[in-house]
Amino acid sequence: MSGSRLVATGHYQPAKILTNEELAAMVDTNDEWITKRVGIRTRHVAEPDETVTDLARHAAAKALAASGLDAADIDLLLVATCTQTERAPNIASRVAARLGVPSAALVDVGVSCSGFTHALAVADHAIRAGTATNALVVGADKMTAVTDWTDRTTCVLTGDGAGAAVISAAPEAEIGPVVWGSAPELGSAVRIEGTPTRFSQDGQTVYRWATTQLPDIARKACERGGVRPEDLAAVVFHQANLRIIEPVAAKLGAVNAIVARDVVESGNTSAASVPLALSKLLERGEVRRGAPMLLFGFGGNLSYAGMIVRCP
Repeated sequence: MSGSRLVATGHYQPAKILTNEELAAMVDTNDEWITKRVGIRTRHVAEPDETVTDLARHAAAKALAASGLDAADIDLLLVATCTQTERAPNIASRVAARLGVPSAALVDVGVSCSGFTHALAVADHAIRAGTATNALVVGADKMTAVTDWTDRTTCVLTGDGAGAAVISAAPEAEIGPVVWGSAPELGSAVRIEGTPTRFSQDGQTVYRWATTQLPDIARKACERGGVRPEDLAAVVFHQANLRIIEPVAAKLGAVNAIVARDVVESGNTSAASVPLALSKLLERGEVRRGAPMLLFGFGGNLSYAGMIVRCP
């Protein structure tokens, strides 16, 4: 056994869609301002009684069904989230119970926007170490539950959803070594805190850090995965906003890659954004089997984690 491979993905978004025009009736903003500043046109909003566990379970069930595996085959289940409201049992435990996963290791990963790629790396490491064979990795967040709908600088950003992936042991590694790290001295630039709990951020700090530091880090992830940026078939960054995604992709030099822009219709879904965008990309069949893709999460804590993954 030399590594792991991506077997299948799945995603879920609530039915309710909130448009920029509808937001403009709630707060002092308009479609032109939102589109120009962040590139978002719509976002999905969960119902009040729809929980993070609900979002995660729907996406996880779809990924598991697409993988052809049974729930009993999963021996590691990780859920990346930053909007859970319960401390115990954790979301991974709740998802396992609903899916009928009988005895897996169950771990929540709280690295917010880069949580899914952190969790994917942990699952890959466990498989490489021989302590897991099939892992179910989920990113799920209900960001609208922590949104201040009177703050036009942040309420235009957030959306709800979940994405999931099944990865399994493989004779050849199809998930490249992770490049991960953080800028903890700037970590308070993104916050979910207070009573009631609310999301806030220093947008300019995040923007400067992302557009100046991340292209070189993304390039390093390509190097570690043995792929040149120009040979990438797809790039899936955290879907923060287009003003970050597009310049980082351009500076990386991924000139032939499909660049995921799911943020336009989904908004910023935090830990869900990378697997959500990835699952949609694969569902459309836009990437050929075996082609290299860069998955790169970044954001909250000013943390990052990226790796090359071969298309299943």
